Amino acid sequence: AKLCVCDLLVAQCDANCCCDPDCSADDFSLFTTCSVPVVTGDSQLCSQKAAVYSLDVEANPPERIFKLIDQVNPSIFCIHATNYKEALYLKSPEIPTPENFDRLLDKFGGATFRAEPDSWNLDTDAQNPPDANETYRYEYGVPVQTEDAFLKLPSPVVSSWCSDANPAGFLVNQATKCIRSVSVEKCDSIQALSMLFYINSSILASVFQVNITVQSIVVQSQNGMRTLLSSSDVLRLPMVLDGLCINAVLGVNYHITHTDTGEIIEAAAAFVLGAISKEALSIEQSFEISFTQENTQPVPLSGNPGYVVGLPVRAGFRPRGYPFPAGFLFAALALSSNKHSQLTILQSTSTQDCLAAQGARAPVLFGYNMISGCKLRITAAMKCQPLAQTLLDVLKGQSFPEYVASFGNSQAQDVLDWVPITQLHISEQMISNTLQSSCQIPVSLGIEVKWTKYGSLVNPQARIVNVTATITTTTLKQLPSGRERIIPITTSVVFTDISSPAEPGYKAWPTINIKLPFDFFYPFV
Repeated sequence: AKLCVCDLLVAQCDANCCCDPDCSADDFSLFTTCSVPVVTGDSQLCSQKAAVYSLDVEANPPERIFKLIDQVNPSIFCIHATNYKEALYLKSPEIPTPENFDRLLDKFGGATFRAEPDSWNLDTDAQNPPDANETYRYEYGVPVQTEDAFLKLPSPVVSSWCSDANPAGFLVNQATKCIRSVSVEKCDSIQALSMLFYINSSILASVFQVNITVQSIVVQSQNGMRTLLSSSDVLRLPMVLDGLCINAVLGVNYHITHTDTGEIIEAAAAFVLGAISKEALSIEQSFEISFTQENTQPVPLSGNPGYVVGLPVRAGFRPRGYPFPAGFLFAALALSSNKHSQLTILQSTSTQDCLAAQGARAPVLFGYNMISGCKLRITAAMKCQPLAQTLLDVLKGQSFPEYVASFGNSQAQDVLDWVPITQLHISEQMISNTLQSSCQIPVSLGIEVKWTKYGSLVNPQARIVNVTATITTTTLKQLPSGRERIIPITTSVVFTDISSPAEPGYKAWPTINIKLPFDFFYPFV
């Protein structure tokens, strides 16, 4: 059942999916074919069991036929036994630091080093049975299992009403809002209004189940004022008091911590509780779930893996004086508008005053061409060099990043997943009939982001391949006393898709109409 690729619906029968364990004999009688007739494990194994499915359409009613056969791989380069279990999972390498550098150098610094286990166990049947010491290692999108079913994240399905049948997928950050029908008289018996409904199931993660702990409790008054309770140890269950249903769950925020091999090690829930008046027939509930790898700082992602249109372009810095390419340090900028290490531009204000707009930044959103600006009023009393530096801070911000993430989920330690920002300077002349002395001041910042479609043609992912920031300066001659001048200052962002088809008249690559094996250099580039 774990190898059934057509089993997409949780706890429901998928049409024509003969290997779906949720399907009954009545469901099989309505099938027209078996979409997946053969189910096997790793195709590179020399010998393995294969499940073969078919339909007996002559029976009344039609029924499914199941056979278990021994399948032999004719290739001489097949795998006899998968006895090195660590090779089945990708573990992130240990990043060198000043503390562990000497130890890593002793281990891997020689001409040869040993990476395989001390002994090979070819008798795979003699190993512990999977149920005796099973570890749940999740893959992306797989529903998070609990002891009774799966972790539920209520969401609207057809209408805006809440459905509790929506499973939370591993590494899939979600945020939903839906409407729940309530009755104040019965609020203490409505499960979806109680904290216990969201934490009473343990997550199947390893030999020991992971309990969902209460991280925080926020109480919201009827006028919207929120108060964080000092203690979250005591559960607050819904109850009727003075015609109000108090301690009703208005929002739940799950936070899941996992290892780099996909094993869940911690789960917490933050609650927002509120009161419901007897006149209310329904309430709006909000739910959110996020995932963080252990020993890493939670950084908002902008896609997985490719960028999603409308999400911020992620940026960062290379640590100064770091002796090895261990990764990037996400900037903790003083500007609150850039606290998540995003590429930003000047944010237009209602006053259009450049000196007043200093510090106001807007994130660059992937796929959105943007332009903003302000007006600079120059007087004769202004000094050239301080003015030029102030304008540069207005255009670039106090800490302009050096690198941009090529993917929406690029990690800080993956150095090759970060694209350096190329900075250019262009000078232009401004004609003036005033005094002879002059200086150069920046007047515009233009950012061009080139991206391409990467991966499978069926589901291409947006990848940034080049970023250029161009500062344009102009010559400003000093004004006579009592004179003023207004100069426009602009910033712009342009996204260019360099994976577009060739223009007419250019020679394009030929089209080859063939079908390649499913594992042929996947993903396609």
